Parts: sequence; structure tokens; C-alpha cells
Amino acid sequence: MILLLAATCIILKNVRATILLPTFSAFLVLAGCSSEPPPAPNKQAGPPISTSVVAAGHPLAKYIELVGFRMSEQAPGKIAIKFAVVNHSDADIGDLGLKIRLITTAAKKEDPPITEFEVKVPKLGPQELKDVTGTGATKLRIYELPDWQFIRAAAEITSPQ
Repeated sequence: MILLLAATCIILKNVRATILLPTFSAFLVLAGCSSEPPPAPNKQAGPPISTSVVAAGHPLAKYIELVGFRMSEQAPGKIAIKFAVVNHSDADIGDLGLKIRLITTAAKKEDPPITEFEVKVPKLGPQELKDVTGTGATKLRIYELPDWQFIRAAAEITSPQ
């Protein structure tokens, strides 16, 4: 590149071109000597927010996850709740009985739940996910229910013992 610019200066014998050569050379030297900016510090993302907490008293609790809650109103005061149950273990899990309490992410301990209901989950194979539907009573109308991202589930395994 520098040789091409020098050849152009000689051929054209132009004053502007001879001034351009040292300026361009100085730019290349400075650009070559500059170092890369330091890498930006990695922001540590916290652990993903779980949509469910299964009470730890049961030996299967650490393998079960409840996800994807969707609610629809069947009648005033009665809602259908669809969600998925995930088996994170490498073993079969027989029929499960779950008692589920849905709360909002902003709920305080003294706040009532959105709803409470019980469901039976058929046999889950290793690493399997199953869709489940339950029905619960609520004091809220469908337009008062929180969006899916503001719902958390507290669950207890009732069977097998």
C-alpha cells in the first residue's frame, strides 16, 4: 500500500501527494501499534428463575419440574390450568399425585394463592415431559389473572409415599 502511494507521488510529482504519504504512513504505524481494548467484564447471570418449587420432603422432588402454566376460565370462579411435568431423572417415575398452589411472583406470604388444586400425573419415563390439566377454584376473573411469566407454582408430591 505504501509502495503504491510512493509510486503515485513520483509519477504525479504533486505536492499534495507527497504530503499525503507521510501522513498515511504515520496513520498506519499508529494503527499497527494500538492494542485491542480490554475485554468487557462478563456479567454473571443469576440462576434461571424456576417456575416451580417442589417441596423437598419427598425423595423424587429433586427430579420433578412443573413448567408452562396456562390458565383459562371454565366458569366464574373456576379455572382450567394446563402445564407440563418434567422428569429430570434417568429412571421411570410411576404415577404421581401433586398438590399445587399457584402464586404470583409479587405475592407475599400472607397473600392468598391464585388457586390450589390436585392432579394425577401418569407414569413419566426417563427425561420425559407430560402435559397435564387440572381444575381449581379462584376468586379472580380471567382478566384479573396474571400473565404466565408472573406465575410460580409451589407443589407437594402426595403420592407415591
